[in-house]
Amino acid sequence: MHLGQIAALTPDKPAIVMAGSGRVVTFGELNDESNRLAQLLHAEGLRPGDHIAFMLENHPLFLAIAWAAQRSGLYYTAISSRLQPEELAYIVENCEARVFITGASVEAAAQAPPDVPLRLMLGGTAPGYESYEERVAQHPPVPIEDECEGVDMLYSSGTTGRPKGVKPVLSKAPMGTPGALYQLIDFLFQPNADSVYLSPAPLYHAAPLRYCLTLHRFGATVVVMEKFDPEGALAAIEKYGVTHSQWVPTMFIRMLKLPEDVRARYDISSLRVAVHAAAPCPVPVKERMIEWWGPILHEYYAGTEGNCFIYASSEDWLAHKGTVGRPLLGQIHICDDDGDELPPGVPGTLYFGEGPEFEYHGDPAKTAASRDPRGRGWTTLGDVGYVDEDGFLYLTDRQSYMIISGGVNIYPQEAENVLAVHPKVADVAVFGVPDLEMGEAVKAVVQPLSPDDAGPALEAELIAYCRDHLAHYKCPRSVDFRPELPRHPTGKLYKRLLKDEYWKQATTPQ
Repeated sequence: MHLGQIAALTPDKPAIVMAGSGRVVTFGELNDESNRLAQLLHAEGLRPGDHIAFMLENHPLFLAIAWAAQRSGLYYTAISSRLQPEELAYIVENCEARVFITGASVEAAAQAPPDVPLRLMLGGTAPGYESYEERVAQHPPVPIEDECEGVDMLYSSGTTGRPKGVKPVLSKAPMGTPGALYQLIDFLFQPNADSVYLSPAPLYHAAPLRYCLTLHRFGATVVVMEKFDPEGALAAIEKYGVTHSQWVPTMFIRMLKLPEDVRARYDISSLRVAVHAAAPCPVPVKERMIEWWGPILHEYYAGTEGNCFIYASSEDWLAHKGTVGRPLLGQIHICDDDGDELPPGVPGTLYFGEGPEFEYHGDPAKTAASRDPRGRGWTTLGDVGYVDEDGFLYLTDRQSYMIISGGVNIYPQEAENVLAVHPKVADVAVFGVPDLEMGEAVKAVVQPLSPDDAGPALEAELIAYCRDHLAHYKCPRSVDFRPELPRHPTGKLYKRLLKDEYWKQATTPQ
Protein backbone atom coordinates (compact mmCIF):
# COMPACT_ATOMS: atom_id res chain seq x y z
CA MET A 1 0.00 0.00 0.00
CA HIS A 2 1.04 3.61 -0.54
CA LEU A 3 2.44 5.32 2.57
CA GLY A 4 0.16 8.28 1.92
CA GLN A 5 -2.93 6.07 1.98
CA ILE A 6 -1.96 4.54 5.31
CA ALA A 7 -1.29 8.01 6.74
CA ALA A 8 -4.70 9.19 5.55
CA LEU A 9 -6.44 6.23 7.21
CA THR A 10 -4.45 6.16 10.47
CA PRO A 11 -2.52 9.42 10.83
CA ASP A 12 -2.04 9.09 14.60
CA LYS A 13 -0.96 5.46 14.64
CA PRO A 14 2.71 4.90 15.57
CA ALA A 15 4.77 4.08 12.50
CA ILE A 16 8.07 4.11 14.40
CA VAL A 17 8.76 3.69 18.11
CA MET A 18 12.30 4.12 19.40
CA ALA A 19 12.64 1.39 22.01
CA GLY A 20 15.13 3.24 24.21
CA SER A 21 13.79 6.79 24.27
CA GLY A 22 10.16 5.90 23.60
CA ARG A 23 9.94 8.58 20.91
CA VAL A 24 7.07 7.96 18.50
CA VAL A 25 6.79 8.97 14.85
CA THR A 26 3.21 8.57 13.64
CA PHE A 27 2.25 7.58 10.12
CA GLY A 28 1.02 11.13 9.58
CA GLU A 29 4.38 12.54 10.69
CA LEU A 30 6.34 9.99 8.66
CA ASN A 31 4.34 10.80 5.55
CA ASP A 32 4.70 14.57 6.03
CA GLU A 33 8.42 14.43 6.78
CA SER A 34 9.19 12.22 3.78
CA ASN A 35 7.07 14.44 1.52
CA ARG A 36 8.87 17.60 2.66
CA LEU A 37 12.26 16.04 2.03
CA ALA A 38 11.10 14.69 -1.34
CA GLN A 39 10.03 18.22 -2.26
CA LEU A 40 13.45 19.55 -1.24
CA LEU A 41 15.25 16.92 -3.30
CA HIS A 42 13.02 17.71 -6.28
CA ALA A 43 13.69 21.44 -5.88
CA GLU A 44 17.42 20.67 -5.92
CA GLY A 45 16.96 19.11 -9.35
CA LEU A 46 17.04 15.41 -8.43
CA ARG A 47 14.97 13.19 -10.68
CA PRO A 48 14.32 9.43 -10.87
CA GLY A 49 17.60 7.56 -11.20
CA ASP A 50 19.63 10.17 -9.31
CA HIS A 51 21.33 9.34 -6.04
CA ILE A 52 21.44 10.41 -2.38
CA ALA A 53 23.44 9.01 0.55
CA PHE A 54 22.98 9.27 4.31
CA MET A 55 25.03 8.26 7.35
CA LEU A 56 23.07 8.02 10.59
CA GLU A 57 22.79 5.96 13.73
CA ASN A 58 19.33 4.52 14.46
CA HIS A 59 17.68 7.94 14.43
CA PRO A 60 13.90 8.58 14.61
CA LEU A 61 14.03 10.19 11.13
CA PHE A 62 16.22 7.54 9.49
CA LEU A 63 13.28 5.79 7.84
CA ALA A 64 11.67 9.11 6.82
CA ILE A 65 14.80 9.93 4.81
CA ALA A 66 14.69 6.50 3.18
CA TRP A 67 10.99 6.95 2.38
CA ALA A 68 11.67 10.36 0.80
CA ALA A 69 14.16 8.79 -1.61
CA GLN A 70 11.94 5.75 -2.17
CA ARG A 71 8.95 7.86 -3.20
CA SER A 72 11.14 10.08 -5.40
CA GLY A 73 12.36 7.26 -7.64
CA LEU A 74 15.94 7.71 -6.43
CA TYR A 75 18.80 5.40 -5.64
CA TYR A 76 19.70 5.78 -1.97
CA THR A 77 22.71 4.55 -0.04
CA ALA A 78 22.57 4.12 3.74
CA ILE A 79 26.12 4.15 5.11
CA SER A 80 27.40 2.59 8.33
CA SER A 81 27.92 5.22 11.03
CA ARG A 82 30.98 3.28 12.20
CA LEU A 83 33.07 4.03 9.11
CA GLN A 84 36.05 6.35 9.08
CA PRO A 85 36.13 9.59 7.03
CA GLU A 86 38.20 8.00 4.25
CA GLU A 87 35.72 5.11 3.92
CA LEU A 88 32.79 7.53 3.94
CA ALA A 89 34.36 9.67 1.20
CA TYR A 90 34.98 6.60 -0.96
CA ILE A 91 31.35 5.41 -0.80
CA VAL A 92 29.79 8.84 -1.35
CA GLU A 93 32.05 9.48 -4.35
CA ASN A 94 31.60 5.97 -5.74
CA CYS A 95 27.79 6.08 -5.58
CA GLU A 96 27.76 9.56 -7.19
CA ALA A 97 25.48 11.02 -4.53
CA ARG A 98 24.22 14.54 -5.13
CA VAL A 99 22.91 14.94 -1.58
CA PHE A 100 24.40 13.71 1.69
CA ILE A 101 22.55 13.70 5.04
CA THR A 102 24.02 12.95 8.44
CA GLY A 103 23.58 13.73 12.14
CA ALA A 104 25.55 15.94 14.49
CA SER A 105 26.50 12.90 16.58
CA VAL A 106 28.14 11.06 13.67
CA GLU A 107 31.79 11.87 14.23
CA ALA A 108 33.26 10.73 10.90
CA ALA A 109 30.85 12.82 8.84
CA ALA A 110 31.35 15.92 10.98
CA GLN A 111 35.14 15.59 10.69
CA ALA A 112 35.22 15.29 6.92
CA PRO A 113 32.15 16.38 4.94
CA PRO A 114 32.10 14.56 1.60
CA ASP A 115 32.26 16.58 -1.59
CA VAL A 116 28.63 16.77 -2.77
CA PRO A 117 26.45 19.70 -3.87
CA LEU A 118 24.12 19.58 -0.83
CA ARG A 119 25.07 18.47 2.68
CA LEU A 120 22.47 18.45 5.45
CA MET A 121 22.90 17.73 9.17
CA LEU A 122 20.29 16.70 11.73
CA GLY A 123 20.38 17.94 15.31
CA GLY A 124 22.90 20.72 14.75
CA THR A 125 25.35 21.94 12.15
CA ALA A 126 29.07 21.67 11.46
CA PRO A 127 31.34 23.35 8.91
CA GLY A 128 30.26 22.36 5.41
CA TYR A 129 26.65 21.52 6.39
CA GLU A 130 23.28 23.23 6.34
CA SER A 131 20.58 22.52 8.91
CA TYR A 132 18.40 19.61 7.80
CA GLU A 133 15.48 20.85 9.89
CA GLU A 134 15.57 24.39 8.51
CA ARG A 135 15.87 23.35 4.87
CA VAL A 136 13.18 20.67 5.04
CA ALA A 137 10.72 22.92 6.90
CA GLN A 138 10.68 25.29 3.89
CA HIS A 139 8.81 22.75 1.75
CA PRO A 140 5.18 21.59 1.79
CA PRO A 141 4.19 18.12 3.10
CA VAL A 142 2.60 17.07 -0.17
CA PRO A 143 3.75 14.46 -2.71
CA ILE A 144 5.93 15.52 -5.62
CA GLU A 145 4.26 15.34 -9.02
CA ASP A 146 6.30 12.50 -10.47
CA GLU A 147 6.25 10.04 -7.55
CA CYS A 148 7.61 6.60 -8.42
CA GLU A 149 9.39 3.76 -6.66
CA GLY A 150 13.09 4.16 -5.95
CA VAL A 151 15.49 1.50 -4.69
CA ASP A 152 18.39 1.21 -2.27
CA MET A 153 21.94 0.82 -3.52
CA LEU A 154 23.78 -0.58 -0.52
CA TYR A 155 27.42 -1.45 -0.10
CA SER A 156 28.78 -4.78 1.00
CA SER A 157 30.60 -4.56 4.31
CA GLY A 158 33.94 -5.02 2.64
CA THR A 159 35.23 -8.25 4.17
CA THR A 160 37.73 -8.29 1.30
CA GLY A 161 38.97 -5.06 -0.28
CA ARG A 162 36.83 -1.99 -0.85
CA PRO A 163 33.08 -2.35 -0.28
CA LYS A 164 31.02 -2.97 -3.39
CA GLY A 165 27.92 -0.95 -4.28
CA VAL A 166 25.15 -3.34 -5.31
CA LYS A 167 23.13 -1.58 -7.99
CA PRO A 168 19.79 -3.22 -8.82
CA VAL A 169 17.57 -2.28 -11.74
CA LEU A 170 15.42 0.78 -10.99
CA SER A 171 11.81 -0.06 -11.82
CA LYS A 172 10.34 3.48 -11.62
CA ALA A 173 7.00 1.76 -10.97
CA PRO A 174 4.13 3.90 -9.67
CA MET A 175 4.53 4.66 -5.97
CA GLY A 176 2.77 2.00 -3.88
CA THR A 177 3.47 -0.85 -6.29
CA PRO A 178 4.15 -4.03 -4.26
CA GLY A 179 7.65 -5.32 -4.83
CA ALA A 180 9.05 -8.84 -4.62
CA LEU A 181 10.01 -8.48 -0.94
CA TYR A 182 6.50 -7.33 -0.02
CA GLN A 183 5.02 -10.38 -1.73
CA LEU A 184 7.56 -12.70 -0.10
CA ILE A 185 6.95 -11.34 3.42
CA ASP A 186 3.21 -11.47 2.87
CA PHE A 187 3.44 -15.12 1.76
CA LEU A 188 5.80 -16.32 4.51
CA PHE A 189 4.98 -14.23 7.58
CA GLN A 190 1.46 -12.78 7.02
CA PRO A 191 1.89 -9.39 8.71
CA ASN A 192 -0.97 -6.90 8.77
CA ALA A 193 -1.82 -3.46 10.15
CA ASP A 194 -2.00 -4.90 13.68
CA SER A 195 1.54 -6.30 13.52
CA VAL A 196 4.43 -4.87 15.54
CA TYR A 197 7.89 -5.46 14.09
CA LEU A 198 11.03 -5.29 16.24
CA SER A 199 14.25 -4.22 14.50
CA PRO A 200 17.19 -4.70 16.90
CA ALA A 201 19.96 -4.10 14.34
CA PRO A 202 21.41 -0.97 12.68
CA LEU A 203 19.03 0.35 10.04
CA TYR A 204 21.77 0.98 7.50
CA HIS A 205 22.11 -2.76 6.93
CA ALA A 206 20.15 -4.27 4.04
CA ALA A 207 17.72 -6.54 5.88
CA PRO A 208 16.66 -4.12 8.65
CA LEU A 209 16.21 -1.24 6.21
CA ARG A 210 14.25 -3.25 3.66
CA TYR A 211 12.09 -5.08 6.19
CA CYS A 212 11.21 -1.90 8.11
CA LEU A 213 10.08 -0.11 4.95
CA THR A 214 8.16 -3.18 3.80
CA LEU A 215 6.38 -3.64 7.15
CA HIS A 216 5.29 0.00 6.91
CA ARG A 217 3.55 -0.86 3.65
CA PHE A 218 1.34 -3.25 5.64
CA GLY A 219 0.51 -0.47 8.09
CA ALA A 220 2.52 -2.19 10.84
CA THR A 221 4.35 -0.41 13.65
CA VAL A 222 8.15 -0.69 13.63
CA VAL A 223 9.96 -0.71 16.98
CA VAL A 224 13.61 0.29 16.53
CA MET A 225 16.27 -0.44 19.13
CA GLU A 226 18.87 2.31 19.20
CA LYS A 227 21.42 -0.38 20.04
CA PHE A 228 20.99 -4.10 20.63
CA ASP A 229 20.94 -5.25 24.24
CA PRO A 230 19.87 -8.84 25.01
CA GLU A 231 17.66 -8.08 27.99
CA GLY A 232 16.42 -4.87 26.38
CA ALA A 233 15.23 -6.86 23.37
CA LEU A 234 13.15 -9.16 25.59
CA ALA A 235 11.77 -6.14 27.42
CA ALA A 236 10.78 -4.51 24.11
CA ILE A 237 8.92 -7.65 22.98
CA GLU A 238 6.86 -7.59 26.18
CA LYS A 239 6.35 -3.81 26.36
CA TYR A 240 5.23 -3.29 22.76
CA GLY A 241 3.53 -6.64 22.09
CA VAL A 242 5.98 -7.45 19.29
CA THR A 243 4.60 -9.98 16.79
CA HIS A 244 7.38 -10.06 14.17
CA SER A 245 11.14 -9.65 14.51
CA GLN A 246 14.46 -10.21 12.77
CA TRP A 247 17.76 -11.28 14.34
CA VAL A 248 21.29 -12.52 13.72
CA PRO A 249 22.71 -15.58 15.49
CA THR A 250 25.05 -13.56 17.73
CA MET A 251 21.94 -11.96 19.24
CA PHE A 252 20.50 -15.41 19.99
CA ILE A 253 23.75 -16.42 21.67
CA ARG A 254 23.79 -13.29 23.84
CA MET A 255 20.16 -13.79 24.88
CA LEU A 256 20.75 -17.46 25.70
CA LYS A 257 23.69 -16.50 27.92
CA LEU A 258 21.47 -14.31 30.10
CA PRO A 259 20.76 -15.88 33.50
CA GLU A 260 17.74 -18.15 33.36
CA ASP A 261 15.75 -16.03 35.81
CA VAL A 262 16.30 -12.95 33.59
CA ARG A 263 15.08 -14.79 30.48
CA ALA A 264 12.02 -16.02 32.38
CA ARG A 265 11.20 -12.52 33.60
CA TYR A 266 9.70 -11.33 30.29
CA ASP A 267 6.46 -12.31 28.58
CA ILE A 268 7.27 -12.94 24.93
CA SER A 269 4.04 -14.78 24.09
CA SER A 270 3.03 -12.09 21.55
CA LEU A 271 5.92 -13.09 19.26
CA ARG A 272 4.68 -15.09 16.26
CA VAL A 273 7.60 -14.77 13.83
CA ALA A 274 11.35 -14.60 14.55
CA VAL A 275 13.34 -14.31 11.34
CA HIS A 276 17.11 -14.80 11.34
CA ALA A 277 19.82 -14.50 8.70
CA ALA A 278 23.20 -12.83 7.95
CA ALA A 279 25.38 -15.63 9.38
CA PRO A 280 25.19 -19.39 9.97
CA CYS A 281 23.48 -20.30 13.25
CA PRO A 282 25.18 -23.05 15.28
CA VAL A 283 22.92 -26.07 15.59
CA PRO A 284 22.87 -26.13 19.42
CA VAL A 285 21.96 -22.43 19.50
CA LYS A 286 19.00 -22.89 17.19
CA GLU A 287 17.86 -26.00 19.07
CA ARG A 288 17.77 -24.02 22.30
CA MET A 289 16.02 -21.05 20.69
CA ILE A 290 13.25 -23.30 19.33
CA GLU A 291 12.91 -24.93 22.75
CA TRP A 292 12.59 -21.46 24.31
CA TRP A 293 10.50 -19.57 21.73
CA GLY A 294 8.77 -22.46 20.01
CA PRO A 295 8.76 -23.32 16.29
CA ILE A 296 8.45 -19.67 15.23
CA LEU A 297 12.00 -19.32 13.89
CA HIS A 298 12.32 -18.68 10.17
CA GLU A 299 15.75 -18.73 8.56
CA TYR A 300 16.83 -17.40 5.21
CA TYR A 301 20.02 -17.05 3.23
CA ALA A 302 20.28 -14.14 0.81
CA GLY A 303 22.57 -11.27 -0.04
CA THR A 304 22.35 -7.55 -0.63
CA GLU A 305 22.68 -8.51 -4.30
CA GLY A 306 19.19 -10.07 -4.24
CA ASN A 307 20.17 -12.94 -6.54
CA CYS A 308 18.63 -15.63 -4.33
CA PHE A 309 16.37 -16.31 -1.36
CA ILE A 310 16.80 -19.60 0.45
CA TYR A 311 14.27 -20.31 3.21
CA ALA A 312 13.71 -22.79 6.05
CA SER A 313 10.83 -22.91 8.51
CA SER A 314 11.39 -24.37 11.97
CA GLU A 315 9.79 -27.60 10.76
CA ASP A 316 12.14 -27.74 7.75
CA TRP A 317 15.14 -27.12 9.97
CA LEU A 318 14.23 -29.69 12.62
CA ALA A 319 14.02 -32.31 9.86
CA HIS A 320 17.31 -31.12 8.30
CA LYS A 321 19.33 -29.65 11.15
CA GLY A 322 21.95 -27.19 10.01
CA THR A 323 20.25 -26.28 6.75
CA VAL A 324 19.50 -22.73 5.66
CA GLY A 325 16.65 -24.03 3.52
CA ARG A 326 15.56 -24.52 -0.06
CA PRO A 327 15.29 -21.84 -2.75
CA LEU A 328 12.22 -19.68 -3.14
CA LEU A 329 14.15 -17.45 -5.54
CA GLY A 330 17.11 -18.60 -7.62
CA GLN A 331 18.23 -22.05 -8.66
CA ILE A 332 21.13 -23.60 -6.71
CA HIS A 333 24.24 -24.84 -8.51
CA ILE A 334 27.20 -26.22 -6.51
CA CYS A 335 30.38 -26.13 -8.61
CA ASP A 336 34.01 -27.17 -8.27
CA ASP A 337 36.95 -24.96 -9.23
CA ASP A 338 36.55 -25.95 -12.89
CA GLY A 339 32.87 -24.98 -12.96
CA ASP A 340 31.57 -28.56 -13.03
CA GLU A 341 28.45 -29.19 -10.95
CA LEU A 342 28.92 -31.40 -7.90
CA PRO A 343 26.62 -34.12 -6.53
CA PRO A 344 24.65 -33.83 -3.25
CA GLY A 345 26.79 -33.85 -0.13
CA VAL A 346 29.91 -32.46 -1.81
CA PRO A 347 30.79 -28.82 -0.96
CA GLY A 348 31.67 -26.31 -3.63
CA THR A 349 31.11 -22.71 -4.66
CA LEU A 350 27.45 -21.66 -4.61
CA TYR A 351 26.05 -20.22 -7.82
CA PHE A 352 22.45 -19.16 -8.41
CA GLY A 353 20.57 -19.16 -11.69
CA GLU A 354 17.30 -17.51 -12.68
CA GLY A 355 17.65 -14.72 -10.12
CA PRO A 356 17.38 -10.95 -10.58
CA GLU A 357 20.21 -9.13 -12.29
CA PHE A 358 22.61 -6.87 -10.40
CA GLU A 359 25.92 -5.14 -10.91
CA TYR A 360 28.63 -3.71 -8.69
CA HIS A 361 28.47 -0.01 -9.38
CA GLY A 362 31.47 1.33 -11.25
CA ASP A 363 33.37 -1.94 -10.96
CA PRO A 364 33.00 -4.17 -14.02
CA ALA A 365 35.82 -6.44 -12.79
CA LYS A 366 33.97 -7.25 -9.56
CA THR A 367 30.75 -7.71 -11.49
CA ALA A 368 32.47 -10.15 -13.86
CA ALA A 369 34.03 -12.04 -10.91
CA SER A 370 30.54 -12.69 -9.52
CA ARG A 371 29.46 -14.44 -12.73
CA ASP A 372 29.78 -18.07 -13.71
CA PRO A 373 32.97 -18.24 -15.82
CA ARG A 374 31.28 -20.59 -18.28
CA GLY A 375 28.72 -17.97 -19.19
CA ARG A 376 25.63 -19.82 -17.99
CA GLY A 377 24.18 -16.67 -16.42
CA TRP A 378 24.72 -17.81 -12.83
CA THR A 379 25.95 -15.49 -10.06
CA THR A 380 27.77 -16.11 -6.77
CA LEU A 381 28.22 -14.34 -3.44
CA GLY A 382 31.46 -16.23 -2.83
CA ASP A 383 30.06 -18.73 -0.34
CA VAL A 384 30.77 -22.45 -0.13
CA GLY A 385 28.17 -25.10 0.65
CA TYR A 386 26.41 -28.27 -0.42
CA VAL A 387 22.88 -29.62 -0.87
CA ASP A 388 21.45 -32.83 0.53
CA GLU A 389 19.37 -35.36 -1.39
CA ASP A 390 16.21 -33.36 -0.64
CA GLY A 391 17.65 -30.15 -2.07
CA PHE A 392 18.27 -28.40 1.26
CA LEU A 393 21.30 -26.10 1.30
CA TYR A 394 24.01 -26.20 3.97
CA LEU A 395 26.59 -23.41 4.17
CA THR A 396 30.18 -24.39 4.81
CA ASP A 397 32.03 -21.07 4.82
CA ARG A 398 33.21 -18.16 2.76
CA GLN A 399 35.50 -19.29 -0.05
CA SER A 400 38.09 -16.72 1.05
CA TYR A 401 38.26 -18.13 4.59
CA MET A 402 38.97 -21.73 3.67
CA ILE A 403 42.13 -23.02 5.39
CA ILE A 404 44.48 -25.35 3.51
CA SER A 405 46.54 -27.23 6.07
CA GLY A 406 48.78 -30.02 4.82
CA GLY A 407 46.79 -30.10 1.57
CA VAL A 408 43.47 -30.59 3.42
CA ASN A 409 40.64 -28.08 3.03
CA ILE A 410 39.23 -26.89 6.39
CA TYR A 411 36.21 -24.63 6.75
CA PRO A 412 36.61 -22.66 10.01
CA GLN A 413 32.88 -22.08 10.44
CA GLU A 414 32.59 -25.60 11.89
CA ALA A 415 34.98 -24.85 14.76
CA GLU A 416 33.42 -21.42 15.30
CA ASN A 417 29.98 -23.00 15.67
CA VAL A 418 31.29 -25.42 18.31
CA LEU A 419 33.24 -22.87 20.33
CA ALA A 420 30.50 -20.22 20.19
CA VAL A 421 28.28 -22.25 22.51
CA HIS A 422 30.96 -22.95 25.12
CA PRO A 423 29.76 -21.37 28.38
CA LYS A 424 32.97 -19.36 28.85
CA VAL A 425 33.02 -17.88 25.31
CA ALA A 426 31.40 -14.56 24.46
CA ASP A 427 32.64 -14.41 20.86
CA VAL A 428 35.04 -16.34 18.64
CA ALA A 429 36.79 -16.22 15.27
CA VAL A 430 38.63 -19.11 13.64
CA PHE A 431 40.95 -18.68 10.66
CA GLY A 432 44.21 -19.88 9.14
CA VAL A 433 47.62 -18.54 10.13
CA PRO A 434 50.99 -19.24 8.47
CA ASP A 435 52.67 -22.52 9.42
CA LEU A 436 56.06 -23.58 8.07
CA GLU A 437 55.25 -27.29 8.10
CA MET A 438 51.56 -27.39 7.13
CA GLY A 439 51.21 -24.18 5.12
CA GLU A 440 48.43 -22.98 7.41
CA ALA A 441 47.40 -23.82 10.96
CA VAL A 442 43.98 -23.36 12.54
CA LYS A 443 43.90 -20.45 14.99
CA ALA A 444 41.07 -19.32 17.30
CA VAL A 445 40.77 -15.83 18.74
CA VAL A 446 38.31 -15.73 21.63
CA GLN A 447 36.56 -13.04 23.60
CA PRO A 448 35.97 -14.75 26.97
CA LEU A 449 32.76 -14.13 28.85
CA SER A 450 34.90 -13.20 31.87
CA PRO A 451 38.26 -11.52 31.18
CA ASP A 452 39.64 -13.28 34.27
CA ASP A 453 39.33 -16.65 32.48
CA ALA A 454 41.75 -15.73 29.69
CA GLY A 455 44.91 -17.81 29.84
CA PRO A 456 46.52 -21.21 29.21
CA ALA A 457 43.94 -23.18 31.22
CA LEU A 458 41.01 -21.86 29.15
CA GLU A 459 43.03 -22.33 25.94
CA ALA A 460 43.52 -26.03 26.74
CA GLU A 461 39.88 -26.39 27.77
CA LEU A 462 38.60 -24.90 24.51
CA ILE A 463 40.88 -26.99 22.30
CA ALA A 464 39.80 -30.15 24.14
CA TYR A 465 36.14 -29.12 23.92
CA CYS A 466 36.42 -28.59 20.17
CA ARG A 467 38.15 -31.97 19.74
CA ASP A 468 35.27 -33.66 21.59
CA HIS A 469 32.93 -32.44 18.83
CA LEU A 470 35.01 -32.31 15.64
CA ALA A 471 37.84 -34.14 13.92
CA HIS A 472 41.10 -32.94 15.46
CA TYR A 473 42.44 -31.48 12.20
CA LYS A 474 39.49 -29.07 12.10
CA CYS A 475 40.20 -27.72 15.59
CA PRO A 476 42.45 -24.84 16.58
CA ARG A 477 46.01 -25.68 17.52
CA SER A 478 46.22 -22.48 19.56
CA VAL A 479 43.88 -19.90 21.08
CA ASP A 480 44.51 -16.21 21.66
CA PHE A 481 42.29 -13.97 23.77
CA ARG A 482 40.98 -10.46 23.09
CA PRO A 483 38.69 -8.16 25.10
CA GLU A 484 36.53 -7.71 21.97
CA LEU A 485 36.42 -8.98 18.40
CA PRO A 486 35.94 -6.68 15.38
CA ARG A 487 32.30 -7.39 14.70
CA HIS A 488 29.87 -5.23 12.72
CA PRO A 489 26.70 -4.29 14.67
CA THR A 490 24.71 -6.37 12.19
CA GLY A 491 26.51 -9.45 13.52
CA LYS A 492 29.01 -9.85 10.68
CA LEU A 493 32.51 -10.68 11.89
CA TYR A 494 35.36 -8.73 10.29
CA LYS A 495 37.54 -11.82 10.25
CA ARG A 496 39.72 -10.32 7.54
CA LEU A 497 41.06 -7.73 9.99
CA LEU A 498 42.20 -10.43 12.40
CA LYS A 499 43.57 -12.68 9.69
CA ASP A 500 45.49 -9.83 8.05
CA GLU A 501 47.05 -8.95 11.40
CA TYR A 502 48.47 -12.44 11.90
CA TRP A 503 49.69 -12.77 8.32
CA LYS A 504 51.36 -9.36 8.50
CA GLN A 505 53.17 -10.40 11.68
CA ALA A 506 54.43 -13.53 9.95
CA THR A 507 55.86 -11.60 6.98
CA THR A 508 57.30 -8.63 8.89
CA PRO A 509 61.08 -8.96 9.45
CA GLN A 510 61.93 -9.27 13.12
